[in-house]
Amino acid sequence: TRVVARGGSVLSLPAHATPLDALQYEFGGQTLTVGDYMQRNRTSGLLILQGGAVALERYGMGSDAASRWTTFSVAKSITSTLVGAAVADGSIASLDDRVTRYLPALNGTAYADNTIRELMRMCSGVRWDETYSATGDSDIARLSQALKANRPGSMLELMASRPRAAAPGSVFNYSTGESFVLGAVVAAATGKNLSEYLSDKVWRRAGMEADAYWLLEAEGGLEMGGDNLSATLRDYGRLGRFLMHGAEAVLPNGWMALAGHPDNAVTDYGQLYAGYPLGYGYQWWSFPRGAAALPYMDGAFTAEGIFGQFIYIDPQRDLVAVVLSAWPAAWVDAAEYETYAMLATAAAALG
Repeated sequence: TRVVARGGSVLSLPAHATPLDALQYEFGGQTLTVGDYMQRNRTSGLLILQGGAVALERYGMGSDAASRWTTFSVAKSITSTLVGAAVADGSIASLDDRVTRYLPALNGTAYADNTIRELMRMCSGVRWDETYSATGDSDIARLSQALKANRPGSMLELMASRPRAAAPGSVFNYSTGESFVLGAVVAAATGKNLSEYLSDKVWRRAGMEADAYWLLEAEGGLEMGGDNLSATLRDYGRLGRFLMHGAEAVLPNGWMALAGHPDNAVTDYGQLYAGYPLGYGYQWWSFPRGAAALPYMDGAFTAEGIFGQFIYIDPQRDLVAVVLSAWPAAWVDAAEYETYAMLATAAAALG
């Protein structure tokens, strides 16, 4: 791992005037409490902020306020933010630059045909199988094997070996490897590792209370841009707050509105998977807006990681929620929708 250093001052998170400790929500024909939610979903941390004030803060699974919890693919949304920072400071000239402008090692590979924007949308068209397979025959399993090799460069070698499966920009295909490539682009463009860049652009500015740490591909190698940043519950909340209210100095104008919502038909609401209402922005999952909006979630977007990790941001209600969990499987659809039901009820209670 590599340390993401905090700054010298800590952003205070005062108590909200409307505490949610007695919150009850409806799901699956039952009326459930916050305690029920924590137990049913093996939740280690639950934080709800509105206006920067703490309406709800709970811990479980042996965790406390000092625990740093790995959030798996939440890191994708953080890497997306660092891409935005690199655009703002001129290190990346344009999202429509070819990936190979910054990673010439990918010349002659399928990624030679791709722009950064296509990877941000998960629409490269490069073949990738994200199936969490016990038999080791998926690409995410190959990524795990490359990680175990503990050799710098092994991840980009894996990505360079992936063949093209579709035209650039034509299909959505979720890929942790793709987010690693984006992280490598940021590191190459800025001349800084992701942990140092995240510290400079976010962690020191947002008033974090603790250092975070980020998993590396190998000793001395690159950060895993698609997964495994570890931080405290409150610092994840401060991150969400910063992205709503403090990031103007480090991100392009309107960046979160762009990154948090689909900007093309392929990743639009309801188009990602059959029967699934969310869309995809730039490494952020996005809730439908307007007539198709879910109750109390219009305009919200969320970072998500396997086993039940969420940083949920609702700009309309100035609300940030963090959920840290240890689900019994990589993804549990019922637990996802129960989380949304609980958060919508909390949003309604806060007004």
